[in-house]
Amino acid sequence: MGWIRVLDEGELHTGERHVVEVQEHKILLLRHGGEIFAVLNACPHMGVPMKRGKVTEGREIVCPLHKSRFDLQTGEVQEWTPWPPMLGKVMGAVKEKRPLPTFPTKVEDGGIWIEIAGA
Repeated sequence: MGWIRVLDEGELHTGERHVVEVQEHKILLLRHGGEIFAVLNACPHMGVPMKRGKVTEGREIVCPLHKSRFDLQTGEVQEWTPWPPMLGKVMGAVKEKRPLPTFPTKVEDGGIWIEIAGA
């Protein structure tokens, strides 16, 4: 496991989002409710970018396409919509219910750091 500095702390204000590339990952960083969260910027259902997903008061992020909800801290599925309405039930069967990958974060030495396994 390794910690990687990805942004200066002042670059991420409350309500802001940034996508950073670390190794093979595109990671969405967001500051919400005084905390910094890092999640994979791809919904585990169909790979839709999560950057435009709604963030709820309850620390969840909602997929902008099919409206599944994930806990920002753990990535656990809070509500799974099995298929995008515009594609139909046949296409929705492609992916089973899976959590959204998350990454630990910390603020240290004026920077925002994320932990990546194997870094």
